[in-house]
Amino acid sequence: MSAEACLALLLDAPMQSWGHASRFERRTTALHPTRSGVFGLLAAALGIDKHDDDEATKLARFAPLRVTTVTLPRHERGHRRAELPIVRLEDYHTVGPREGIRRASGKVDKDATVQTYRHYLLDARFGVLIEGPADLLGELAAALRDPVWGVWFGRKCCLPATPLLAAGPAPAAEVWPALLRHAGYVGDEPLARFDHVRECPPDEPGADVIDDAPLGYGRPIGERHAPRWIRRITRTTVP
Repeated sequence: MSAEACLALLLDAPMQSWGHASRFERRTTALHPTRSGVFGLLAAALGIDKHDDDEATKLARFAPLRVTTVTLPRHERGHRRAELPIVRLEDYHTVGPREGIRRASGKVDKDATVQTYRHYLLDARFGVLIEGPADLLGELAAALRDPVWGVWFGRKCCLPATPLLAAGPAPAAEVWPALLRHAGYVGDEPLARFDHVRECPPDEPGADVIDDAPLGYGRPIGERHAPRWIRRITRTTVP
């Protein structure tokens, strides 16, 4: 059995979008990276095709991995203690599919358009700590260094501004300070200083459920994800 280790990612980009409950015309974003989004970019790096018959089997290898996401605020240039707030952007589109729009009556309207609203996070930066079998984390780290397909943060327009792989695989006690230094911090800051989201048992006080554990990205809508229990923890120390 493989030893346990930790891998750290730095999700840094001008725009990010982490949908988990968006359908049809309104595509919202969570305020933190989702398990589905993080594993989706790892699957792309590995070259897992969502149209393959064995996609679900390949994704099942990720099941033992535990994910903690940490908000690592940006700072105003020249003002180390002045944090930039995360801003939500709503992008408005009108879409006119070539085949037209099918109305509730069943009639196809060739001249109709659909209004869509897509949400993004601006000035957001996150650290992701992934814990699990060291051999699997080593495979993921190698894929991030030389990805098969391009990776992005929720949507194709949300491209990374810095290399994703920040540290590891290594013991968690080594990976956390390495991630902080990679993000421009001193490296001795405690996790409690940052807002973070960690996975937890369903009976833990403060637990919440989110439908973002991927089962198969190529499956029909409604069958792609399973529930996951998390705790959103607000920082307890001043920046």
